[in-house]
Amino acid sequence: MNRHWLLCTAIACAPAAANDLYIRGSFNGWGMDNMLVPKDKGIYETQIQISPGNHAFKVGYKDWTAEWVINPSANVSVALDTDYKMDTHPGPEDYLFVKKTALFTFRVDVSDPQAPVLRVHRDETAPVAAVDPHIGHPLQASASYGKETVRFSATDTPLRSYAQSTTIQLRDPGPQFVTYAESGALPRVRSGNLAFDALFALAGFELQQDSVKEIRDGNYNGGAAIACDCFETGEKWHYVWTRDLSYAANLGLALLDPQRVRNSLEFKLSTFRSGGRGEQIVQDTGSGGSWPVSTDRVSWAFGAEAALATLAPDERQAFAARAYSALSNTIDSDRLAAFDKASGLYTGEESFLDWREQSYAAWIVGDIASLASSKALSTNVGHYKALTLAAQLAPDAATGKKYAAWASALKKAINDKLWLDDAGMYSSLTAPHFDGAPLHKFDWLGQSLAIITGVADPARAEKILANYPHGPMGAPVIYPQQPGVPVYHNRAIWPFVTAYGLRAAAQSGNVSVADAAYDTLMRASALNLSNMENLEWLSGQPLLLDEKHPSLIGPVINSKRQLWSVGAYLGMVIEQVFGVHVTPDGMNIQPFITAKLRREVFGKSDTIILDGLRVHGKTITVRVHLPPAAPGNGYYPVESSSGTDVIDVKLGALVKGKQGIRHVNADPYSESRAVFAPREPQPGEAAPKGSTIQLYRDGQPVAKLPAHPASGCFSAEAQFTDSGNRSHHSAARCFGAAIEIPVTDARTVSNIAVSDPDPRFDQRRIKDWGKPDDAFAVGGIKVAKTGDYAVQIKYHNGANQINLGISGGVKWLAVRDQAGRIVAQGVVQLPHARIEKAKTPLVYSTPLPAHLKAGSYRLELTDFFNMSYLQSNSSFSAAGGIDGPSNKFDIYGVRILATKQEKR
Repeated sequence: MNRHWLLCTAIACAPAAANDLYIRGSFNGWGMDNMLVPKDKGIYETQIQISPGNHAFKVGYKDWTAEWVINPSANVSVALDTDYKMDTHPGPEDYLFVKKTALFTFRVDVSDPQAPVLRVHRDETAPVAAVDPHIGHPLQASASYGKETVRFSATDTPLRSYAQSTTIQLRDPGPQFVTYAESGALPRVRSGNLAFDALFALAGFELQQDSVKEIRDGNYNGGAAIACDCFETGEKWHYVWTRDLSYAANLGLALLDPQRVRNSLEFKLSTFRSGGRGEQIVQDTGSGGSWPVSTDRVSWAFGAEAALATLAPDERQAFAARAYSALSNTIDSDRLAAFDKASGLYTGEESFLDWREQSYAAWIVGDIASLASSKALSTNVGHYKALTLAAQLAPDAATGKKYAAWASALKKAINDKLWLDDAGMYSSLTAPHFDGAPLHKFDWLGQSLAIITGVADPARAEKILANYPHGPMGAPVIYPQQPGVPVYHNRAIWPFVTAYGLRAAAQSGNVSVADAAYDTLMRASALNLSNMENLEWLSGQPLLLDEKHPSLIGPVINSKRQLWSVGAYLGMVIEQVFGVHVTPDGMNIQPFITAKLRREVFGKSDTIILDGLRVHGKTITVRVHLPPAAPGNGYYPVESSSGTDVIDVKLGALVKGKQGIRHVNADPYSESRAVFAPREPQPGEAAPKGSTIQLYRDGQPVAKLPAHPASGCFSAEAQFTDSGNRSHHSAARCFGAAIEIPVTDARTVSNIAVSDPDPRFDQRRIKDWGKPDDAFAVGGIKVAKTGDYAVQIKYHNGANQINLGISGGVKWLAVRDQAGRIVAQGVVQLPHARIEKAKTPLVYSTPLPAHLKAGSYRLELTDFFNMSYLQSNSSFSAAGGIDGPSNKFDIYGVRILATKQEKR
């Protein structure tokens, strides 16, 4: 850690401190907008305008090589005008609770460099004169959303200039209005509804704001800019993230700027630092040290497929070759590191739901290897998309046939292992190893992607759409909600996920779900003057200010012009309302206009027009001719279409379509059992009032826990008796024979000597093992009985925090019999692990399953790779970056546990 200026006087080191030290928090996207600048000897200050909320923050360097908090062991809520001594070690965030938008001064006194002092002061600010942005605009309209009103106005010119104002309290400080203009480089809408035209123009304007010449992130390139004609992720996120970009491109961006989409997708490909092995898709920093704890880098295939459909032919051919190479290399690596042969599914975190506490069991943060071994619906559908696209792009029939067969088998496994017939939906995820049961947890992205990709057949698609719960403002991204967890993924609507729900509804003809999605997307964009990252799901607020429960306030962070939200809105208009679906060979037009949309949005018009859309180098106009508005629910199918440059689409008579939808509601300020899940219990725990407890043995329901179980792994699940909402499973507790061998055992062989006892764990260890040429083996292991076993490494990986980094341990473990034959082998994961305090329990790697006969065995641990081996991470600031790859951890021993495999 860089402590250069703590070793000298504050005066001598002032320039370094001023250049390096920032206030970084949820109020500025954890970015570098608020540098502390010198005001007096040893005094540094910065002023920040902060909106209402309970804001987490830290003092830190731009590359996070140093971070300061008040208490490294606990969160501290900061009172105004109070001095707090800071600790210069990493720790949990501090918090500032703000009731009303104001200007705050953060002051850090380093007169004593070893004990800096923080003080926060609220400044009195002069009132700002009201501005009416609508003056001089002849076109005027307004829209009401409950108690809130949005006004729109525009110039009466071919390319309009718009103003939009709102009465809602915005998430971030600033004026209550925004102005923007249409661009000749982007399509325009004329619908007879000024608000609808304006919101499409707003999304186009934000698309241009997200189109940049350079990107940056504090963890890369020393925080300096990286040249790239790319899309950045949002107002608060200035980098390119694989999943954000890919879903955004698939939803709408590739329709409008396929070349920039291609540039951005290619930025997320990387060779290995050592050369060879070809390009891989990059899994961004994250849980446990990134891949393969998370394996949704395959979502790249969604973006690539959209780019291949929209690029010009010569561009398409070149990109197709590179896309296939990257996909095949990634697929083959994932097949080794993340494919579970027993279930036929891929392991790895839920796609985009990458904040563990938000959607996983509370205990999972202490055992990231268990997160790594679970299987997620959304991620497996991503693998399915990668396989089907690779099969299409394969250069020869044999390879294409192989990937197509893998895709077909995966589709079957998803339907066999994850479908819950009693819920009429897919389980979002399974419990981890030693359990493996599909959980009664549901997410809208996974369900929607299953429908869109054809993983779900039409009958199951109809059930999913009818059964997934919708609140008054739309569908939450997960259901049921997690108790005691603030709003972010939990208790939230994400517009890009809503857009996938809309796409699924339109594909399946579900009018009710489509109408809910249209309402969600238009309301969010209108009220918030931007396409926001997320919203609280029951109120639709960009920030639910819960003063009674400040730790639950959220969304915890929320950015304007979030890239996939922008793509979602543009795609909603172009693909669903106007029905433009582009393929490599052309396009088809299939609008999905409902009776409600016709009445309430296009009621003043007989024709809606999309003008200036460029497809394959050709500019087209789409005119949709609407039937008279009719009461009731349904949608208008296409009766006829004609034309080439100007395409006229005539809609026919109203048809009912499908109407199934599930509505739920609750007070957003209380954890109602109607929409929340219970906390996960422990085996043997009495059921709380209003709930029941179900026990599981090896992932199968059982009536009770035996008094003295001799074998098996047991977990428990709680269920509310009224709503039926279920908890996550408890951590599995395993009984039965286990062979534990510490590294001090004479049978252990390593090129690194055993070190002195680790004071945190009171055990000796092999420290920092894992360089590519390091050796570790344990021989002479006597197995008394033939059976199924799980082989694990007992370890600790402190290379980074559990939510950050690229340095999760990923190694190859082989089991040899006494004749030297390999009887089991595969990748084991040793992710980043928490240290809360001294004597924290050690953790175990993901297990290697092995069927062992009675006899003697030898274990050998050798190198594999993680994301730090990729060239794209050579400028990463933490472990695995600028100092070279990091695939190291401390080894404490091995465990061979007798198991009972799931019935298959």
